[in-house]
Amino acid sequence: MTLPVTGQMTTGDETFAGKATGYLDGAGTLELTSTRGKQCKGTFVYVTHRNGAGTFTCTNGQSGSFDFVSTGTYGTGTGRIGKQEFTFTFG
Repeated sequence: MTLPVTGQMTTGDETFAGKATGYLDGAGTLELTSTRGKQCKGTFVYVTHRNGAGTFTCTNGQSGSFDFVSTGTYGTGTGRIGKQEFTFTFG
């Protein structure tokens, strides 16, 4: 299942959009592009039925991790890109 993802840095100066694709085995991929042209790709896994975590790397060399809570078709999460925090929703 592929769902749209939107989010923003907690500083409010950069937003991003992309997609998350989840697979039946509980793993998935994440692709994001920011309003500043930063592109990030990564992977995630469900740790429990509703909670997941992942990591990603961006084209500018920054990397980060994220955690999320999902209902299956909708969810929210938080993470870090380098030293900056971000929030996101999907579905």
